[in-house]
Amino acid sequence: VAAIPPPEEAARMARYVLHNCDWGALATLSAQEGLRGRPFANIFSLSDGPPGPCSGSGVPYLYLTDMEISVQDLEVNSNASLTVSLAQTPYCRKHRYDPQNPLCAHIIFVGSIVKVNDSEAGLAKKALFTRHPEMESWPKDHNWFFAKFNITNIWVLDYFGGLKIVTPEEYYSVKP
Repeated sequence: VAAIPPPEEAARMARYVLHNCDWGALATLSAQEGLRGRPFANIFSLSDGPPGPCSGSGVPYLYLTDMEISVQDLEVNSNASLTVSLAQTPYCRKHRYDPQNPLCAHIIFVGSIVKVNDSEAGLAKKALFTRHPEMESWPKDHNWFFAKFNITNIWVLDYFGGLKIVTPEEYYSVKP
């Protein structure tokens, strides 16, 4: 695992956090009876590319089925937020950082979930199945599909003093 970027490099930190994490909390606006219009968060496995330094694209890919409750929400409103935290990695445990401690960096993406097109499906499949090999054996009759989080806004919390805003352009232009 590459060294964590310094706090003044927020765009690199965002890329680092995403690439070094295997899952995130996806928040949707619920379309379910009794919860309609309320926030609803759920955990999803994700990947921006195979493990290893400099192999991440920065694009959060997901493997989804219409049977999943959050995906049903997304069919009504594709807008969502995705939070990914280094709390799931050895980094925060090693330093004894509580998940809420800003030094245990986390990022929040805002945007929408979109199905990937055929030309991008191979990249998404490689990104996800190298990190989550179990996915390949999931029931075929669930009609799984590859999707990505289309990022419009990025917030980074990696130090004391509040959130840092990173544009998608800054995020995709830095080397992870």
